[in-house]
Amino acid sequence: MRHFLENHPRAAKLAGEIARFGSVGAVAYVVQLGVTNLLWALTGLPVMTGQVIGTVCSIAVAFAGNRFWTFASRARTGYGRETVLFLAMNGVGMLVQLGCQAFSLYVLGFDGPLAQNIAGNVVGVGLGTLFRFFSYRTWVFPERSGPEPSPGPGGTGDGAARRSA
Repeated sequence: MRHFLENHPRAAKLAGEIARFGSVGAVAYVVQLGVTNLLWALTGLPVMTGQVIGTVCSIAVAFAGNRFWTFASRARTGYGRETVLFLAMNGVGMLVQLGCQAFSLYVLGFDGPLAQNIAGNVVGVGLGTLFRFFSYRTWVFPERSGPEPSPGPGGTGDGAARRSA
């Protein structure tokens, strides 16, 4: 595997992004599961409300991790732009997740805690995650369009790529 990655730098970069994305996603997933299940157990909130609140908390964790670690080497296109697109893409991902849960709950009639977790937190999160990875790489944190900024006299580059952040 190492030989393959050394000879295919684009594949190596993609593998690194997938690993970092997965790590950030794992942390965000734990936050989402914890918050959602705590709300269900302690507050008596409706299933869908607890799912939305838990997912919103995980989105905040995911934004920080993806912007500053997973896709840190990609172009900085502006904090506001990235935030709006990130939220929009997560809105679509959350609709995928909620759609899976709603189908399980309202069409199939599965309303127990295990069914809620499988539909929303396994199937829904899985499908939503595939969409999110694609959309983050493509639209939210795009590749740099030009050459990397060269280090200036202080070795820190000209800072143009970071000023818009």
